Amino acid sequence: MMQLVRVGLAAVLMFSNACSRGPLELANIQMGRSLNQDRSVASITTLFKPNETVYVSVQTKAGGAGTISVRWKFGSRIIDEPSKPVSYSGPASTEFHMQNSGGFPPGDYAVDVLIDGTQVGTRAFKVDKYYE
Repeated sequence: MMQLVRVGLAAVLMFSNACSRGPLELANIQMGRSLNQDRSVASITTLFKPNETVYVSVQTKAGGAGTISVRWKFGSRIIDEPSKPVSYSGPASTEFHMQNSGGFPPGDYAVDVLIDGTQVGTRAFKVDKYYE
């Protein structure tokens, strides 16, 4: 009987360890003008018109749980710092976007990506009023 209890307890521990989610790990950062249904970027670019919405898709590996944040910057000035708590059972994409009804000033921008408060990547992009 005692051995049956040990086997059952070991099975429960193995199952609970398999089900627990580890930390999120960055796979890729995509930028563009539109999204697919899975929150990946449909039209990848780093050049935008002042009136366009800028999308970033933070793609993570193999599941996990944590907080994904982005830090939108115009030059060295921080514009916005949204974050999303997430929990995924496999690879996934988390979407963030930035828009300005009055249009963005032309210039150099960047978006920093953070997972659980640690910066894991940056993408630079440009807003150009002469872009066609």
